[in-house]
Amino acid sequence: MGVVEKIVELVRQTSTSIPGDVEKALKRAYAREEKGSAAATVLKTILENCALARRQSTPLCQDTGTLTFFVDWRLRRRVTLATVRRAVARATELGYLRKNCIDSVSGASRDDNGALGTINLHYVDAVTERPQITLLMKGGGSENMSRQYSLPDAALGAGRDMAGVRKCILHAVAETQGYGCAPGILGVCIGGDRATGYEVAKAQLLRALDEKPCGGSMADPSLCELSAMERLVLRQANSLGIGPMGLGGKTTLLGVKIAARSRLPASFFVTVAYMCWAARRRSIEL
Repeated sequence: MGVVEKIVELVRQTSTSIPGDVEKALKRAYAREEKGSAAATVLKTILENCALARRQSTPLCQDTGTLTFFVDWRLRRRVTLATVRRAVARATELGYLRKNCIDSVSGASRDDNGALGTINLHYVDAVTERPQITLLMKGGGSENMSRQYSLPDAALGAGRDMAGVRKCILHAVAETQGYGCAPGILGVCIGGDRATGYEVAKAQLLRALDEKPCGGSMADPSLCELSAMERLVLRQANSLGIGPMGLGGKTTLLGVKIAARSRLPASFFVTVAYMCWAARRRSIEL
């Protein structure tokens, strides 16, 4: 199987089969909700949709989203933008992607999904022994719910500290009110500049929900503080009662993943990348 064919298969699997950790989280959420409630009904429907999409190899959601590829830099000569465009066009032709790309100036459809903006390609440092390509598919509804704050924020009573950061994140959840297809997952970046804040926040959505970055006597204290913040925000967000699709319930978020970057003295950004329940991400080796 050539590189183009392997990327087509990556697109197919990502579009049609939800990651195992996300499906487990949805099942746990369904078990927590009161049987017969709107929340339980929504989650049951979501789980049935996941099973059907996997069985029929059809997209989990009609919005197949922006395709963000994270490519090991060792593959930069084999996996070029032209290669990815060919694979995406073929995947669209086969029905694994909706025709999902609109020219912002003319309003015309780019039916092969090949334009810049629908495809984002990032070359990243090697993190595995064998080179990998990772694909993240993020729909427009969830992208609309992403937010960025600048601290201090007088309206929120949020200062330049971790308590202020937490107020921003919870405000983002409260403002979303189930839009963007809750239950959602948050990727958060504390610090950085405006552009890298969104980039780093979105990259947190690649982390497994059951990942435990803090453990053992050699754990980084900063990572442990962020891990504690993740658990606290998740607990407080799920106490808001917004619930799946904003219809009420115990499950507003499935997970929270937070990273931090250094910043300039004049700036303190908190960036929240919201992901819907259809957290479509997958990796392949080349």
